Amino acid sequence: MTPVSVSSDPSERLRFQVGGMTCAGCAASIQQAVESLPGVASAAVSVTDGTAVVTGRDLTAATIAAEIATRGFTARPLEADRDAVEIRSAIERQQTTNERRWRRRTIVGFAIWLPLLALHWLSPDPAPAWIAWTMCLGATASLIFVGGGFYRSAFAAARRGTTNMDTLIAIGATTAWAFSALLFGSHVLDLDLTSLLGDEWGVLPSYFSEAAALLAIISLGHWLEARASARAGSAVRELLELQPDEARCIDDRGRLRTIPSAEVRPGDRVMIGPGDRVAVDGVVVDGVSDVDESVVTGESLPVPKSSGAPIVAGSLNTTGRLVIEATVDGRHTTLTRIAALVQDAQSSKAAIQRLADRVCAIFVPAVLLVAAVTFVGWLIAGDPVRGTISTVTVLIISCPCALGLATPMAVMVGTGAASRRGILVKSAAALERAGSAERIVFDKTGTLTSGAPVLAETTLAPDARIDATRMLQLAASVEAVSEHPIGRAIVIAANDAELTLRPVSEFRALPGEGVRGRVDQQLVEILRDERASCRVDIDGVTAGTFTISDAVRPDAAAAITKLKEQGLRVTMLSGDRREAAAAVGRQLGLGPEEIIAEATPESKRDHIAEPGFVTLMVGDGINDAAALAQADVGIAMASGTNIAIESADIVIPGQHVTAVPFTVDLARRTLRTIRQNLFFAFIYNGAMIPAAAFGLLGLHGPMLAAAAMGASDITVIGNALRLKRTLARRPAFETGPPAANPG
Repeated sequence: MTPVSVSSDPSERLRFQVGGMTCAGCAASIQQAVESLPGVASAAVSVTDGTAVVTGRDLTAATIAAEIATRGFTARPLEADRDAVEIRSAIERQQTTNERRWRRRTIVGFAIWLPLLALHWLSPDPAPAWIAWTMCLGATASLIFVGGGFYRSAFAAARRGTTNMDTLIAIGATTAWAFSALLFGSHVLDLDLTSLLGDEWGVLPSYFSEAAALLAIISLGHWLEARASARAGSAVRELLELQPDEARCIDDRGRLRTIPSAEVRPGDRVMIGPGDRVAVDGVVVDGVSDVDESVVTGESLPVPKSSGAPIVAGSLNTTGRLVIEATVDGRHTTLTRIAALVQDAQSSKAAIQRLADRVCAIFVPAVLLVAAVTFVGWLIAGDPVRGTISTVTVLIISCPCALGLATPMAVMVGTGAASRRGILVKSAAALERAGSAERIVFDKTGTLTSGAPVLAETTLAPDARIDATRMLQLAASVEAVSEHPIGRAIVIAANDAELTLRPVSEFRALPGEGVRGRVDQQLVEILRDERASCRVDIDGVTAGTFTISDAVRPDAAAAITKLKEQGLRVTMLSGDRREAAAAVGRQLGLGPEEIIAEATPESKRDHIAEPGFVTLMVGDGINDAAALAQADVGIAMASGTNIAIESADIVIPGQHVTAVPFTVDLARRTLRTIRQNLFFAFIYNGAMIPAAAFGLLGLHGPMLAAAAMGASDITVIGNALRLKRTLARRPAFETGPPAANPG
């Protein structure tokens, strides 16, 4: 396995921890500002993990941070020479802080709003003074303690000359509170505002509870989003933790000394004992062993290693003792390179933006314009009271509650239907993107195949003096003492054939070669080669060979057929040999143009990054982590490594490849429901905003506006429940015919 190479591109890359972002508009504003700086080639800003990755030449961190600050955000450089685990921890601390902040605001918001709601509906008319005071003070507290985040976001957007969804929330809540405060103050001070507000001023209702309601409900949405973001990035840290913290180096006098892995330098000699993980990339200079490189390659079989063979950090030494010479320093290993690829992919901008975010850029300014025109129009007409009420009604009725529910309600139903079938969908964005997918890429080993070696074929030598059954019995008897995966495959085959294993004496493991032992007075040697086959010698004479392969999952061919029927382009990626990958592809009905073999983690990532397509990636190994994160949607098999599962957006049952086409169908139906919900939400606004602007809702317009918001919510929820009933009738995993025989 060739280690992941460091790019020769001379461009620099700087990473920043950015504070103050609340929506996709914030990220777009930062990206636009940074990319306008000299020397900057590109900027990727992620709201999810609160980072910005800037690529270019002659970059200055201070200049970039200052430019971000001019947009109203904070930016702290993450030093390139810091330990990657420390960088990840800093990002996660910021995410956790953000989650706790919105949770606190949500709790406070509901603690204030619910009592106000009860007082509003249960109090007599006119309400006693203490109730009026309680409503006023409660709403004021809500604006101060809950609305702070919305106000800061709205003010920051205003300073940038833009608007966002927080702008509507801030103006709507403030206007409702200010008008209610005016009415409350006039009654407390016993002022006659007839000349200012007209004859109706004395019967005008209070809108304190509406102001508190807006802030509480929207805070809940922010909290749920923050929770998802805070739990999205642990894959990088878990990946980095696979590299040992310490390395045992051999000095010039042959003495062992233990030092931190980060302090290993090129040329240092490091000893790797049986069962140890490799601390740094290097080349074997002494010893012979089998090394499990699945941490990087994802392949199931250990690889023989001897002098001159390359070895990568994080690999597991299984049998013999090795001495390696480091080729890189301990901070820049293959493992940390893969981690950087995962981090970059997670921080990059998704190909498809959320539908609601795209339309809100036009929706919010339009609503503000309508509200302003409404007030001015009524003011010219000589009715400032109706103008004020109509303006408040427009702002409240236009607050994006239904718009905010359109996506999460459909996603809640979709993810619930998935979870009942063992499918874990980690984010709404993943489900949205999966519904638009045009291409799907599978990793081979552990995804389309079982990931465990099996005995595929037994071949006797032309002059063999025993039959195949006896050769299997003798070989399995010796391999039963071994712990090698190929040995286990031979033993399992013997057990399936109901063969009785014989006692073994003089057993010896041959690191990097195989095993030997004496059975029934015969010397049996099982010698392995790099092509996953074994030669069996009995008393020094070759008796035959065993061919070991990776079994195709029973439902894999049916799953690929279904995906093609759904209109998806299917590709299989593998780090395995071209011949082995082609053999599996034939069993799955894949042509040569649909198979990419001998792929490294970096080349997998680059293939996934092919522009012009919305891509799903299905994998199960650590070597897939960067590709899973780079894909528009990463799908991991639940039987895979924790790294792959954490890097993925969707996790499906490990033994059910047919769960993949079901997930695609579920995502498409969910996305269709999201679009329908958004359509309903905008039709609602299209009908209700004119009614509010023309005063058709009367003096109780804000109250009716709140009720209309509830009605729009019910419409959205009802449509989502319809999706639930539809999905409940669909089977998740369809069994298909077994895969075709190779050949």
